[in-house]
Amino acid sequence: MLNKVPEITLYFWLIKVLCTTVGETFADNLNENLGLGLTNTSYIMGAVLIAVIVAQFRSRRYIPGIYWLAVVLISVVGTLISDNLVENYGVTLETTTIAFSACLIATFAAWYWSERTLSVHTIVTTKREAFYWLTILFTFALGTSAGDLISEKLAFGYLPTVGIFAGAIALIAFCHFVLKMNAILSFWLAYIMTRPLGASIGDFLASPKAEGGLGLGTTMTSILFLSTILLLVIYLAVSKRDVIRSGPISATAAADGVATVLVVLNKVDATPALLDAVRQRLAAGAARFQVLVPNPDHLAFDRSSLDVARGQQLLEQVTSQLERVAPEAEVSGRVAYSPNAYDDIVEELKGRRYEEIILETPPSHFSHWLHVDLQHRIGELGYPIQAIPASA
Repeated sequence: MLNKVPEITLYFWLIKVLCTTVGETFADNLNENLGLGLTNTSYIMGAVLIAVIVAQFRSRRYIPGIYWLAVVLISVVGTLISDNLVENYGVTLETTTIAFSACLIATFAAWYWSERTLSVHTIVTTKREAFYWLTILFTFALGTSAGDLISEKLAFGYLPTVGIFAGAIALIAFCHFVLKMNAILSFWLAYIMTRPLGASIGDFLASPKAEGGLGLGTTMTSILFLSTILLLVIYLAVSKRDVIRSGPISATAAADGVATVLVVLNKVDATPALLDAVRQRLAAGAARFQVLVPNPDHLAFDRSSLDVARGQQLLEQVTSQLERVAPEAEVSGRVAYSPNAYDDIVEELKGRRYEEIILETPPSHFSHWLHVDLQHRIGELGYPIQAIPASA
Protein backbone atom coordinates (compact mmCIF):
# COMPACT_ATOMS: atom_id res chain seq x y z
CA MET A 1 0.00 0.00 0.00
CA LEU A 2 1.06 3.63 -0.42
CA ASN A 3 2.22 5.70 2.53
CA LYS A 4 -0.74 6.11 4.90
CA VAL A 5 0.23 9.42 6.53
CA PRO A 6 0.63 12.98 5.20
CA GLU A 7 3.84 14.75 4.33
CA ILE A 8 5.20 16.86 7.21
CA THR A 9 4.42 20.40 6.07
CA LEU A 10 3.27 23.60 7.76
CA TYR A 11 -0.30 22.43 7.15
CA PHE A 12 0.42 19.25 9.09
CA TRP A 13 1.58 21.14 12.19
CA LEU A 14 -1.24 23.67 11.98
CA ILE A 15 -3.96 21.03 11.75
CA LYS A 16 -2.24 18.95 14.44
CA VAL A 17 -2.40 21.84 16.95
CA LEU A 18 -6.03 22.53 15.98
CA CYS A 19 -6.88 18.85 16.51
CA THR A 20 -5.32 18.80 19.96
CA THR A 21 -7.25 21.91 20.94
CA VAL A 22 -10.50 20.31 19.74
CA GLY A 23 -9.63 17.17 21.67
CA GLU A 24 -9.61 19.16 24.89
CA THR A 25 -12.63 21.41 24.29
CA PHE A 26 -14.90 18.93 22.47
CA ALA A 27 -14.48 16.29 25.17
CA ASP A 28 -15.34 18.88 27.83
CA ASN A 29 -18.32 20.07 25.79
CA LEU A 30 -19.83 16.58 25.48
CA ASN A 31 -19.10 15.76 29.08
CA GLU A 32 -20.35 18.95 30.74
CA ASN A 33 -22.51 21.06 28.46
CA LEU A 34 -24.48 18.20 26.86
CA GLY A 35 -24.73 16.31 30.15
CA LEU A 36 -23.50 12.99 28.81
CA GLY A 37 -21.11 12.51 31.67
CA LEU A 38 -17.53 11.34 31.45
CA THR A 39 -18.32 7.62 31.22
CA ASN A 40 -21.00 7.88 28.50
CA THR A 41 -18.86 10.33 26.53
CA SER A 42 -15.98 7.86 26.67
CA TYR A 43 -18.13 4.99 25.39
CA ILE A 44 -19.60 7.02 22.52
CA MET A 45 -16.33 8.56 21.35
CA GLY A 46 -14.48 5.26 21.75
CA ALA A 47 -17.00 3.52 19.47
CA VAL A 48 -16.78 6.28 16.85
CA LEU A 49 -12.98 6.17 16.96
CA ILE A 50 -12.94 2.40 16.40
CA ALA A 51 -15.15 2.80 13.32
CA VAL A 52 -12.92 5.52 11.85
CA ILE A 53 -9.70 3.63 12.63
CA VAL A 54 -11.14 0.58 10.83
CA ALA A 55 -11.80 2.79 7.80
CA GLN A 56 -8.27 4.18 8.03
CA PHE A 57 -6.71 0.72 8.12
CA ARG A 58 -8.89 -0.52 5.26
CA SER A 59 -7.78 2.27 2.93
CA ARG A 60 -4.68 1.61 0.84
CA ARG A 61 -3.46 5.19 0.69
CA TYR A 62 -3.56 8.47 2.58
CA ILE A 63 -7.04 10.06 2.50
CA PRO A 64 -7.05 13.48 4.26
CA GLY A 65 -10.65 13.30 5.51
CA ILE A 66 -10.31 9.87 7.12
CA TYR A 67 -6.81 10.50 8.48
CA TRP A 68 -7.55 13.83 10.17
CA LEU A 69 -10.93 12.64 11.48
CA ALA A 70 -9.01 9.81 13.14
CA VAL A 71 -6.56 12.33 14.64
CA VAL A 72 -9.41 14.48 16.01
CA LEU A 73 -11.15 11.46 17.54
CA ILE A 74 -7.98 9.96 18.97
CA SER A 75 -7.28 13.37 20.49
CA VAL A 76 -10.69 13.32 22.15
CA VAL A 77 -10.31 9.73 23.36
CA GLY A 78 -6.79 10.39 24.63
CA THR A 79 -8.16 13.26 26.69
CA LEU A 80 -10.99 11.10 28.00
CA ILE A 81 -8.62 8.30 29.03
CA SER A 82 -6.59 10.71 31.11
CA ASP A 83 -9.68 12.39 32.59
CA ASN A 84 -11.27 9.05 33.48
CA LEU A 85 -8.20 7.90 35.36
CA VAL A 86 -7.97 11.15 37.29
CA GLU A 87 -11.63 11.91 37.98
CA ASN A 88 -13.28 8.48 38.16
CA TYR A 89 -10.46 6.41 39.62
CA GLY A 90 -8.59 9.01 41.65
CA VAL A 91 -5.23 8.52 39.93
CA THR A 92 -3.02 11.57 40.39
CA LEU A 93 -1.82 13.63 37.44
CA GLU A 94 1.76 12.88 38.43
CA THR A 95 1.06 9.15 38.17
CA THR A 96 -0.78 9.35 34.83
CA THR A 97 1.99 11.52 33.36
CA ILE A 98 4.64 8.99 34.39
CA ALA A 99 2.53 6.01 33.29
CA PHE A 100 1.74 7.42 29.84
CA SER A 101 5.39 8.40 29.41
CA ALA A 102 6.39 4.81 30.14
CA CYS A 103 3.78 3.48 27.69
CA LEU A 104 4.99 5.86 24.99
CA ILE A 105 8.64 4.90 25.51
CA ALA A 106 7.71 1.20 25.42
CA THR A 107 5.80 1.71 22.16
CA PHE A 108 8.74 3.54 20.59
CA ALA A 109 11.09 0.78 21.74
CA ALA A 110 8.89 -2.01 20.34
CA TRP A 111 8.41 -0.12 17.07
CA TYR A 112 12.14 0.47 16.65
CA TRP A 113 13.08 -3.06 17.67
CA SER A 114 10.64 -4.48 15.13
CA GLU A 115 11.15 -2.09 12.22
CA ARG A 116 14.55 -0.45 12.91
CA THR A 117 13.12 2.98 12.16
CA LEU A 118 10.57 5.42 13.60
CA SER A 119 10.22 7.36 10.36
CA VAL A 120 6.70 8.39 9.35
CA HIS A 121 7.79 8.34 5.71
CA THR A 122 7.72 4.55 5.69
CA ILE A 123 4.19 3.79 6.97
CA VAL A 124 3.53 1.30 4.17
CA THR A 125 2.60 -1.83 6.15
CA THR A 126 -0.21 -2.62 8.56
CA LYS A 127 2.22 -3.33 11.39
CA ARG A 128 3.87 0.07 11.04
CA GLU A 129 0.50 1.78 10.87
CA ALA A 130 -0.55 0.02 14.09
CA PHE A 131 2.60 1.23 15.84
CA TYR A 132 1.97 4.72 14.46
CA TRP A 133 -1.59 5.05 15.78
CA LEU A 134 -0.74 3.51 19.14
CA THR A 135 2.03 6.08 19.47
CA ILE A 136 -0.40 8.88 18.58
CA LEU A 137 -2.86 7.69 21.23
CA PHE A 138 -0.22 7.73 23.97
CA THR A 139 1.07 11.15 22.91
CA PHE A 140 -2.45 12.57 23.30
CA ALA A 141 -3.04 10.91 26.65
CA LEU A 142 0.39 12.00 27.90
CA GLY A 143 -0.12 15.54 26.60
CA THR A 144 -3.42 15.86 28.46
CA SER A 145 -1.94 14.69 31.74
CA ALA A 146 1.24 16.76 31.39
CA GLY A 147 -0.67 19.88 30.35
CA ASP A 148 -3.15 19.59 33.23
CA LEU A 149 -0.32 18.90 35.66
CA ILE A 150 1.54 22.08 34.74
CA SER A 151 -1.46 24.41 34.27
CA GLU A 152 -3.63 23.24 37.19
CA LYS A 153 -1.70 21.12 39.67
CA LEU A 154 1.36 23.35 39.57
CA ALA A 155 -0.87 26.46 39.24
CA PHE A 156 1.07 27.99 36.36
CA GLY A 157 -2.13 29.10 34.64
CA TYR A 158 -3.29 28.49 31.07
CA LEU A 159 -1.46 31.26 29.21
CA PRO A 160 1.95 30.66 30.86
CA THR A 161 1.53 26.96 30.08
CA VAL A 162 0.98 27.84 26.41
CA GLY A 163 4.23 29.79 26.53
CA ILE A 164 6.12 26.92 28.17
CA PHE A 165 5.18 24.35 25.53
CA ALA A 166 5.49 26.81 22.63
CA GLY A 167 8.98 27.58 23.88
CA ALA A 168 9.78 23.86 24.08
CA ILE A 169 8.71 23.40 20.45
CA ALA A 170 10.79 26.42 19.41
CA LEU A 171 13.80 24.89 21.17
CA ILE A 172 13.28 21.58 19.33
CA ALA A 173 13.05 23.47 16.01
CA PHE A 174 16.29 25.31 16.83
CA CYS A 175 18.07 22.06 17.65
CA HIS A 176 16.85 20.53 14.39
CA PHE A 177 17.43 23.37 11.92
CA VAL A 178 20.51 24.95 13.51
CA LEU A 179 22.20 22.17 15.49
CA LYS A 180 21.12 19.50 12.97
CA MET A 181 19.41 17.23 15.49
CA ASN A 182 18.07 14.08 13.84
CA ALA A 183 14.83 14.69 11.90
CA ILE A 184 12.96 11.65 13.26
CA LEU A 185 13.84 12.45 16.87
CA SER A 186 12.94 16.12 16.32
CA PHE A 187 9.60 15.20 14.76
CA TRP A 188 8.44 12.98 17.61
CA LEU A 189 9.60 15.38 20.32
CA ALA A 190 7.69 18.21 18.62
CA TYR A 191 4.66 15.95 18.09
CA ILE A 192 4.53 15.13 21.79
CA MET A 193 4.82 18.82 22.75
CA THR A 194 2.00 19.95 20.42
CA ARG A 195 -0.52 17.99 22.48
CA PRO A 196 -0.15 19.92 25.76
CA LEU A 197 0.27 23.10 23.70
CA GLY A 198 -3.08 22.57 21.95
CA ALA A 199 -4.80 21.49 25.16
CA SER A 200 -3.56 24.60 26.96
CA ILE A 201 -4.74 26.81 24.10
CA GLY A 202 -8.16 25.17 24.31
CA ASP A 203 -8.36 25.64 28.07
CA PHE A 204 -7.26 29.27 27.74
CA LEU A 205 -9.87 30.08 25.11
CA ALA A 206 -12.76 28.17 26.71
CA SER A 207 -12.26 28.84 30.43
CA PRO A 208 -14.12 31.71 32.15
CA LYS A 209 -12.27 34.98 32.52
CA ALA A 210 -12.39 34.60 36.29
CA GLU A 211 -10.24 31.48 35.92
CA GLY A 212 -7.70 33.14 33.62
CA GLY A 213 -9.27 32.27 30.27
CA LEU A 214 -10.95 34.25 27.49
CA GLY A 215 -14.42 32.93 28.27
CA LEU A 216 -15.36 31.71 24.76
CA GLY A 217 -16.74 28.47 26.16
CA THR A 218 -16.14 24.93 24.94
CA THR A 219 -18.95 25.04 22.36
CA MET A 220 -17.73 28.18 20.56
CA THR A 221 -14.09 27.08 20.73
CA SER A 222 -14.93 23.61 19.35
CA ILE A 223 -17.00 25.06 16.48
CA LEU A 224 -14.31 27.58 15.59
CA PHE A 225 -11.50 25.04 15.50
CA LEU A 226 -13.50 22.25 13.84
CA SER A 227 -14.53 24.65 11.07
CA THR A 228 -10.91 25.65 10.50
CA ILE A 229 -9.82 22.01 10.41
CA LEU A 230 -12.57 21.21 7.90
CA LEU A 231 -11.53 24.03 5.56
CA LEU A 232 -7.86 23.02 5.70
CA VAL A 233 -8.62 19.34 5.09
CA ILE A 234 -10.83 20.20 2.09
CA TYR A 235 -8.01 22.32 0.71
CA LEU A 236 -5.49 19.50 1.14
CA ALA A 237 -7.85 16.93 -0.37
CA VAL A 238 -8.18 19.11 -3.48
CA SER A 239 -4.61 20.40 -3.77
CA LYS A 240 -2.89 17.21 -2.52
CA ARG A 241 -0.12 19.40 -1.12
CA ASP A 242 0.56 16.92 1.70
CA VAL A 243 0.68 13.64 -0.25
CA ILE A 244 3.97 11.72 0.01
CA ARG A 245 4.69 11.09 -3.64
CA SER A 246 5.76 7.85 -5.27
CA GLY A 247 7.67 7.67 -8.50
CA PRO A 248 11.28 8.40 -9.45
CA ILE A 249 12.96 11.16 -7.48
CA SER A 250 14.29 13.82 -9.86
CA ALA A 251 17.98 14.59 -10.03
CA THR A 252 20.43 16.05 -12.51
CA ALA A 253 21.34 13.62 -15.28
CA ALA A 254 24.96 12.58 -15.73
CA ALA A 255 26.70 14.82 -18.25
CA ASP A 256 28.52 11.93 -20.00
CA GLY A 257 25.37 9.81 -20.39
CA VAL A 258 26.89 6.82 -18.56
CA ALA A 259 24.28 4.97 -16.51
CA THR A 260 24.74 5.03 -12.75
CA VAL A 261 23.76 1.92 -10.80
CA LEU A 262 23.19 1.89 -7.04
CA VAL A 263 24.46 -1.33 -5.43
CA VAL A 264 23.04 -1.96 -1.94
CA LEU A 265 24.75 -4.67 0.07
CA ASN A 266 24.00 -6.56 3.23
CA LYS A 267 26.59 -7.17 6.01
CA VAL A 268 28.43 -9.73 3.88
CA ASP A 269 31.02 -9.81 1.10
CA ALA A 270 29.92 -9.30 -2.46
CA THR A 271 28.41 -12.67 -3.31
CA PRO A 272 29.10 -14.53 -6.58
CA ALA A 273 25.53 -13.75 -7.65
CA LEU A 274 26.11 -10.03 -7.06
CA LEU A 275 29.37 -10.06 -9.01
CA ASP A 276 27.61 -11.86 -11.86
CA ALA A 277 24.89 -9.19 -11.84
CA VAL A 278 27.55 -6.49 -12.18
CA ARG A 279 29.17 -8.32 -15.11
CA GLN A 280 25.80 -8.72 -16.83
CA ARG A 281 25.03 -5.04 -16.34
CA LEU A 282 28.33 -4.03 -17.94
CA ALA A 283 27.63 -6.39 -20.83
CA ALA A 284 24.44 -4.44 -21.48
CA GLY A 285 26.26 -1.09 -21.68
CA ALA A 286 28.59 1.35 -19.97
CA ALA A 287 27.83 1.98 -16.31
CA ARG A 288 29.31 3.31 -13.10
CA PHE A 289 28.53 1.81 -9.70
CA GLN A 290 27.83 3.47 -6.36
CA VAL A 291 28.05 1.01 -3.45
CA LEU A 292 26.04 1.50 -0.26
CA VAL A 293 27.00 -0.62 2.75
CA PRO A 294 25.61 -0.55 6.31
CA ASN A 295 27.45 0.84 9.31
CA PRO A 296 27.62 -2.00 11.86
CA ASP A 297 28.19 0.50 14.68
CA HIS A 298 25.08 2.66 14.18
CA LEU A 299 23.27 4.21 17.15
CA ALA A 300 19.54 4.48 17.88
CA PHE A 301 17.18 7.01 16.30
CA ASP A 302 18.97 6.70 12.94
CA ARG A 303 22.03 8.59 14.22
CA SER A 304 25.21 7.18 12.75
CA SER A 305 28.05 6.23 15.01
CA LEU A 306 31.27 8.25 14.92
CA ASP A 307 33.07 4.94 14.63
CA VAL A 308 32.73 3.87 10.99
CA ALA A 309 35.87 1.73 10.92
CA ARG A 310 34.10 -1.58 10.39
CA GLY A 311 31.74 -0.09 7.81
CA GLN A 312 34.64 1.51 5.95
CA GLN A 313 36.53 -1.78 6.00
CA LEU A 314 33.52 -3.55 4.49
CA LEU A 315 33.19 -0.81 1.85
CA GLU A 316 36.84 -1.06 0.79
CA GLN A 317 36.58 -4.83 0.60
CA VAL A 318 33.46 -4.73 -1.59
CA THR A 319 34.70 -1.97 -3.92
CA SER A 320 37.90 -3.93 -4.42
CA GLN A 321 35.89 -7.00 -5.41
CA LEU A 322 33.77 -4.98 -7.87
CA GLU A 323 36.83 -3.31 -9.40
CA ARG A 324 38.31 -6.73 -10.15
CA VAL A 325 35.23 -7.87 -12.09
CA ALA A 326 34.62 -4.43 -13.66
CA PRO A 327 38.07 -2.86 -14.19
CA GLU A 328 36.77 -0.51 -16.88
CA ALA A 329 33.96 0.90 -14.71
CA GLU A 330 34.05 3.63 -12.09
CA VAL A 331 33.27 2.20 -8.63
CA SER A 332 32.65 4.40 -5.58
CA GLY A 333 30.61 4.13 -2.41
CA ARG A 334 29.89 5.18 1.12
CA VAL A 335 28.94 3.81 4.52
CA ALA A 336 25.25 4.23 5.38
CA TYR A 337 24.14 6.89 7.84
CA SER A 338 21.11 5.01 9.06
CA PRO A 339 20.28 1.55 10.45
CA ASN A 340 17.34 1.57 8.03
CA ALA A 341 18.38 0.92 4.43
CA TYR A 342 15.28 2.61 2.98
CA ASP A 343 16.25 6.03 4.34
CA ASP A 344 19.78 5.80 2.95
CA ILE A 345 18.57 4.62 -0.45
CA VAL A 346 16.12 7.51 -0.71
CA GLU A 347 18.91 9.90 0.29
CA GLU A 348 21.07 8.55 -2.52
CA LEU A 349 18.25 8.83 -5.04
CA LYS A 350 17.70 12.46 -4.09
CA GLY A 351 21.38 13.32 -4.46
CA ARG A 352 22.12 12.06 -7.96
CA ARG A 353 20.52 10.37 -10.94
CA TYR A 354 20.36 6.58 -10.92
CA GLU A 355 19.09 4.41 -13.74
CA GLU A 356 18.66 1.22 -11.72
CA ILE A 357 19.34 -0.52 -8.42
CA ILE A 358 21.03 -3.82 -7.62
CA LEU A 359 19.73 -4.86 -4.23
CA GLU A 360 20.78 -7.73 -2.01
CA THR A 361 17.65 -9.23 -0.52
CA PRO A 362 17.60 -10.31 3.15
CA PRO A 363 18.84 -13.77 4.06
CA SER A 364 16.35 -16.27 5.45
CA HIS A 365 17.21 -15.41 9.07
CA PHE A 366 16.18 -11.76 8.42
CA SER A 367 18.46 -8.76 8.26
CA HIS A 368 18.12 -5.82 10.63
CA TRP A 369 19.29 -3.43 7.92
CA LEU A 370 17.74 -4.90 4.78
CA HIS A 371 14.10 -5.43 5.73
CA VAL A 372 11.99 -8.14 4.17
CA ASP A 373 9.68 -5.57 2.53
CA LEU A 374 12.48 -3.33 1.25
CA GLN A 375 12.33 -4.47 -2.37
CA HIS A 376 8.60 -3.71 -2.52
CA ARG A 377 8.99 -0.26 -0.95
CA ILE A 378 11.91 0.73 -3.17
CA GLY A 379 9.97 -0.56 -6.16
CA GLU A 380 7.27 2.02 -5.45
CA LEU A 381 9.84 4.75 -6.16
CA GLY A 382 9.81 3.71 -9.80
CA TYR A 383 13.35 2.40 -10.34
CA PRO A 384 14.21 -0.90 -12.04
CA ILE A 385 15.49 -3.30 -9.37
CA GLN A 386 17.52 -6.45 -9.70
CA ALA A 387 17.24 -8.44 -6.47
CA ILE A 388 20.15 -10.70 -5.51
CA PRO A 389 19.73 -13.19 -2.64
CA ALA A 390 22.22 -12.25 0.08
CA SER A 391 22.76 -15.89 1.01
CA ALA A 392 23.77 -16.93 -2.50
